[in-house]
Amino acid sequence: MAAGRVLAWLMICDPPEQSAGQIAEAIGASRASLATSMRLLIDAGFVRRRTRPGQKTHYYQVDDDAWERVVRRRVAGLAAFREITAAGMDLAGPDPARTRRLRVAHDVFDWMDQAFATMPGPRHEGDTDEA
Repeated sequence: MAAGRVLAWLMICDPPEQSAGQIAEAIGASRASLATSMRLLIDAGFVRRRTRPGQKTHYYQVDDDAWERVVRRRVAGLAAFREITAAGMDLAGPDPARTRRLRVAHDVFDWMDQAFATMPGPRHEGDTDEA
């Protein structure tokens, strides 16, 4: 998949900001394939597009916090299902037999939301325990 190759290249390239032409050349992708991949990676939050002052060329980069940002956004999206399952249980009424599958799903989404909310952020090379 071209998007995987683009992401891999942007994680190891030097300089970290690359133009579409530089990326296409490095990974051997067509401009059309690259455009689709860039749109996907930007929409997912992995890649940012920037311009340099006085230039029209767009440059693409994976920021150091991209992975954490993407994971947090995905977890928040999944946690939103907790409200959906709660609404479903309200609609279904008090019968536990009718709401069993909703309750199981709700409990998983609730657990995930609570666990992630209390989880410390990722540690990176060079981090210290000092605040």
